[in-house]
Amino acid sequence: MTAPSLASDRPVIRLRPKTDARRIRHGFPWAYANEVVTDRRTKALAPGTIAELQDENRAPITLVAVNPLSKIIARVIDRDVQATVDAAWFATRLTRALSLRERLFDAPFYRLIHAEADGLPGVVIDRFGDTCVIQPNAAWADTRIDMLRNALVDVVGCSTLIKNASGRARDLEGLDDVSAVLHGTAPDAPLHVPMNGATYLADVTGGQKTGLFFDQRPNHAFAANMARDARVLDVFSHVGGFGLAALAGGAAAALCVDGSAPALDLAGQGAAAMGAQDRFDTRQGDAFDVLTALGDEGATFDMVICDPPAFAPAKPALEAGLRAYERIARLATPLVAPGGILVLCSCSHAADLTRFRTACVRGIGRAGRAPALIHTGFAGPDHPLLPQLAESGYLKALFFRL
Repeated sequence: MTAPSLASDRPVIRLRPKTDARRIRHGFPWAYANEVVTDRRTKALAPGTIAELQDENRAPITLVAVNPLSKIIARVIDRDVQATVDAAWFATRLTRALSLRERLFDAPFYRLIHAEADGLPGVVIDRFGDTCVIQPNAAWADTRIDMLRNALVDVVGCSTLIKNASGRARDLEGLDDVSAVLHGTAPDAPLHVPMNGATYLADVTGGQKTGLFFDQRPNHAFAANMARDARVLDVFSHVGGFGLAALAGGAAAALCVDGSAPALDLAGQGAAAMGAQDRFDTRQGDAFDVLTALGDEGATFDMVICDPPAFAPAKPALEAGLRAYERIARLATPLVAPGGILVLCSCSHAADLTRFRTACVRGIGRAGRAPALIHTGFAGPDHPLLPQLAESGYLKALFFRL
């Protein structure tokens, strides 16, 4: 039953009997729709409403943002049920996140906010110098975008702020897909982003997600350290992630493969900005087809990296996704020269490390090679992992010597 809170005029939502309230009290950040009493008044709450979550005995648990349209009906906003979500509240979280990034990096290019782990559930903010790109992927943040914008400008001092409204997460929250410039003027050209000695070009208005993937930074660096004088193949390269890092590490040559011509064009511009265009080449096409064609051509490389999109973004796609990862490993393995390095990555939430690794090893074995796993990489520290939420540890990178 929904009723006004005795402590405030906020609405109250209550966990169903026999739902384990300790899980949320101990740090789990969500309550699902089948765990909450969804009576008429709860269903009538506007998406993004701040409410008090109580256990079945009416004891307060936490402050939550409610979206009756989502399977994640409640996201933990603050452990203090008396907290006020205002500009100062946003500024406190942004300041805390900024302080961590400034300790980690010597240049303002990083993920500033990584959703739940930074205290802003469903919110992603990537920083590109004086430009920030926000993905408000939860209704509570989308409805407070002006407040978030103002706090971000005050705390970070960014001159341009862009809202990116693309992606599956907003669909699941019942949100629109209308992107916008929230502050300043959108850049009229891709932004140059220095990382691991390479130069990347990020299209923050028309590119994929926020324009660049910062999460692979430590894995790019590990690959670059092994790339001196190597012939490198970077499959699903986007704007040249691993390929450009390898060139910065002294690779003899890098071939980037992607289905997107605009992404490969940005990769080429990055190589030119580094003065490495004479060691760089691209090949546009479906990755599976290109891998097959390269195998038919008898091509070999000292390092092959495959960093595909999420083949298993959710549990229903898990088995098909694991088969796709196995196939990638099987097709990529013959392209690795004896003693070379094969790097296989997954950003699938649903495929945990053990199952992903098993699929990769099976694919390598089916190709007739003997792998030795020399390194396992994860997302960088600007993508902090919330220990209670396994999904936040989504990125895996396996480095095999064949």
